[in-house]
Amino acid sequence: MSSAESALLTDLYQLTMLQAYHDQGMNDIAAFEFFVRKMPENRNFLLAAGLEQAVEFLENLHFTAEELSWLASCGHFRRDFVDSLEGLRFTGEVHAMPEGTVFFPDEPILRVIAPIREAQLVESRLINLLQFQTLIASKAARSVLAAPGKLLVDFGLRRAHGAEAGLLSARASYLAGFTGSATVLAGMRWGIPLYGTMAHSFIQAHSIEVEAFEHFARAFPQNCVLLIDTYDTEAAAAKLIPLARKLAADGISIRAVRIDSGDLGEHARRVRRILDDAGLNDVEIFASSSLDEYKLRELVASAPIDGFGVGTRMNTSADKPYLDCAYKLQEYAGRPRRKRSEGKATWPGRKQVYRRCGAAGTFSEDLLTTDDDVQSGVPLILQVMKEGRRMAPPLNLAEIRDYAAVQLAALPEPLRGLEPAPAYPVTVSYRLRELARFVDASIEVG
Repeated sequence: MSSAESALLTDLYQLTMLQAYHDQGMNDIAAFEFFVRKMPENRNFLLAAGLEQAVEFLENLHFTAEELSWLASCGHFRRDFVDSLEGLRFTGEVHAMPEGTVFFPDEPILRVIAPIREAQLVESRLINLLQFQTLIASKAARSVLAAPGKLLVDFGLRRAHGAEAGLLSARASYLAGFTGSATVLAGMRWGIPLYGTMAHSFIQAHSIEVEAFEHFARAFPQNCVLLIDTYDTEAAAAKLIPLARKLAADGISIRAVRIDSGDLGEHARRVRRILDDAGLNDVEIFASSSLDEYKLRELVASAPIDGFGVGTRMNTSADKPYLDCAYKLQEYAGRPRRKRSEGKATWPGRKQVYRRCGAAGTFSEDLLTTDDDVQSGVPLILQVMKEGRRMAPPLNLAEIRDYAAVQLAALPEPLRGLEPAPAYPVTVSYRLRELARFVDASIEVG
C-alpha cells in the first residue's frame, strides 16, 4: 500500500474523535458536505475535479495490520478502540457534482452519508484530493479560455509539490481542456496525450548546435520539435534553413521550434519572419517559460505562437495556492446540523443545487436548496456511490474533458475573462433558510 492510500493519511483529531464516539456508542448516520466558502480573489468560477480519486480512496478504505499495531503502540489510543478499527470499511453513499462541473461558493460538490466514524475519518484526505485538483483545474481552465484554440501542454511536474501533485495536476489540467502533458505516467494511467522535445543539455552535449538538431530530427522523424534558444535564438533559427532542406530530401520535416527564454513574444516574431522568408511557413512556434493565463493572453494577442508549455505557475496555482474550503457535518442521527461560527456559518441539511440557463444555454442562476425540495432547473448533485461501492464504471478522462468544455462554453461572457466580474447569482431557497432558522432554534447553547 502506498502512503497516499493509507487510512493513517489523516489528521490526529479524526482518530481522537473516533475514540470518543466509540466510548459513547455514537455511530449513527451522518451527512458531511464539501464546499468552497468563498471565491479566491480574481476568480469568477471554479471547476470541480478529484471525484474519481475520492471514490477510489473510499472504496479501498481500511487499516492494515501494521497500521493497527502502530496505533496501539503510539500512546494516543486504547487497545479496545484500535481493535474496533480492524474491520472498518466505507459502507455509505456519496452524492457529488460530476467532475468538470462549473460551480460557485456555498455549493456542495460532494456529500458523504455514512456512519459517523466512517464519514469523519475520511475528511482530511477527501479535502486534500478535492481541493487540489479543483484548484488546478480551475486555474488551467483560465488558461484555456485565455488561449482559445492553442496547443496547451502541462509542463509542471518538476516543480510540483511532490509526485502526487505533479501527476494529479496533469490530470486536472487535461480535464480542464489542456491538450496534453509532458508527464509520462499521466499518459499511461489516463491516456493523456504526451508532448515533449529536448532539454538544453541535449544541445550542450554536442559541440555543434546544428548537429544536435539533425541528430534529434533523425531520431524522431515524425515528431521533430527543436529547442532553439540555448545560445542565440535567431541564429539557431537561421541554421534550420539549410538543415530543413537536407532533412526534406530524406522525407523528414521540422514540425516546430521551441523558445524557452527571453522575451518570448519578440523572439517569436523574429523567428517567424526568418522561417517564413525561407519558405518554412509550416514550422510552428512553441513557447514556454514561467507562463500563466495572464502571460498567455498577452502573447496570444501579440505574437505568432502556436502552442505553449505551461508549468510552475499553473501546477502550484501560484497566485492563489489554496481554496477556502470545508467538509462539514450537515446532519446526524436524522437531525439537520449547522455551524454558526463567525465568518464560517454553514447551511444545514443535505442540499441540492439547481442550475437554470437562458435561451442560448448560458448559465443564468443557481438555486441552493434542500435535497428534497424539487425545483426547476438541472440538479447538479448526483448519487455516485451506494453501500460503499461506485454505482457505475468510472468515466474515461476524455469524456470528462468533453463535459468540462461544454460547461465552460456555457459560462456567461463576463465570467470567462481574467478580470473580476460581478458574482454569479446563487440564490438560497426560502426552504433552506427556514431550515436554518429551525436548527438555530433547536440548538442549546451554553
